[in-house]
Amino acid sequence: MKFDLLVVGSGVAGLSFALKAAEKGFRVGIITKKARADSNTNHAQGGIACVTDKDDDFESHIHDTLVAGDGLCDLTAVREIVSEGPQRIRELFDMGVAFSQQQDGSISLGREGGHSRRRILHVKDMTGKAIEEALLHAISQHGNITLLEYHFAVDLITTQKSGILEKQNRIIGLYVFNRKTRKVETFAANAVLLATGGVGQVYQFTTNPDIANGDGIAMAYRAGATIANMEFIQFHPTSLYSLKDERFLISEAVRGEGAVLRNTDKIAFMKSYDERGDLAPRDIVARAIDSEMKKSGAKHVWLDITHVPEAELKERFPKIYESCLAAGINIATDYIPVVPAAHYLCGGIACDLDAQTDIPGLYVCGEAACTGLHGANRLASNSLLEAVVMADRGANAMERYLKQVPETAVTLSEWIDGNVSDSDERVILTHNWDELKRTMWDYVGIVRSTKRLLRAQSRLQLFQQEIYDYYWNFKIEPRLLELRNMICVAELIVKCALQRNESRGLHYTLDYPDHLPEAKNSIVREETV
Repeated sequence: MKFDLLVVGSGVAGLSFALKAAEKGFRVGIITKKARADSNTNHAQGGIACVTDKDDDFESHIHDTLVAGDGLCDLTAVREIVSEGPQRIRELFDMGVAFSQQQDGSISLGREGGHSRRRILHVKDMTGKAIEEALLHAISQHGNITLLEYHFAVDLITTQKSGILEKQNRIIGLYVFNRKTRKVETFAANAVLLATGGVGQVYQFTTNPDIANGDGIAMAYRAGATIANMEFIQFHPTSLYSLKDERFLISEAVRGEGAVLRNTDKIAFMKSYDERGDLAPRDIVARAIDSEMKKSGAKHVWLDITHVPEAELKERFPKIYESCLAAGINIATDYIPVVPAAHYLCGGIACDLDAQTDIPGLYVCGEAACTGLHGANRLASNSLLEAVVMADRGANAMERYLKQVPETAVTLSEWIDGNVSDSDERVILTHNWDELKRTMWDYVGIVRSTKRLLRAQSRLQLFQQEIYDYYWNFKIEPRLLELRNMICVAELIVKCALQRNESRGLHYTLDYPDHLPEAKNSIVREETV
């Protein structure tokens, strides 16, 4: 199959980029490994941060972002993305996204940790779902877009990897596993956008859906793209505690509306860690909760929003209210048991402000990208803002690229299975899957040390060898592809963490508790490993 552009991922970043590209007349194929609505976007509760109120301004939003980013943000990226936000918000309004309003008809603006103003536009506590639905509707109406569900991107095809002699390595296509036919298909395209989301599933406890395996980052790394700042994993401070591995997110917006964290003695503790109290940035709150749990030996802390009337809670947080009620907790009368969980990746595939990577024709947008906006710690609700702004900028850059890319008669190599068979040893996948997640949680979590990181690295190398052998000796399947990618990104997280001999933002290590004088990005490329 041949397209002008292939988009891998169907969250807000991928769908926005695809729509903009299609409107420019390009033939776009969207590759998504499950159903079209399966994405991190659908789970985004809080909202989208943007300056829309007369009492707010760009400089305040920029300042808050830089403070949260702990000295590692790219100022130009922050300024550009923040200032272009209002225009992208208007487009979402025009597309039919019904942001919550107050009784007087004005937009209801929430406040979250690290923000000095109320600037979070939201659709109750289901913002991501509302934006996703509006984008999917717009895409369904567009004749230039083909959306292929249950198609799993396996690897990028480049001129260099294909042995094609050109002056510069560039993208020419994508190998895709069709989950229904169980065959690998070859897709030709001069441009590919990776919008595959984050890496939460490499951890034992995460707020991410089961699709968040780091697929795009692993593919880009194998293709030779630069990967940056993978050590900065944001652990959301407040996920609902349960005896099962899954974690339901209790949005930061709950604390924005006055919820208080309490320890097992029911004492509010955040003021003793940070003067901003319960509205401190996420890295500080997550470490404070981790500290309180370790001091007391408790398996969770409490989140208290019982001072807010039940009717208001039902209106403002309907999904959270119902989900907690299903777990036997009435948030209007009961404290909510919460623990941190892996939530958001602030690093990723390095790109410029046009979403371009260092491989011509390869673009990245959303959580898989490292633009410099988030630095060492993402400011709450800046992620959806980044996605819609960078999708617009990237689509414009992609248009310029496709107009000048050489039209060469390249014949793509078909995928060859060779003499491989179906595996009768799938227990290897299950065992390594579980052990990988526990290894990352125990050794590469909220608080780290060099000893823990090296211990994780040695285990990951063993996993890598086992899965490498498995990959080349048996027919591929989705679980194998995901585990292959998860091991790759886990190794990238550890490699970046070992480069950073300091504590900054989301990376806190017992061996280097202080900042270095100069903030630097951690960089990993395939050829340097």
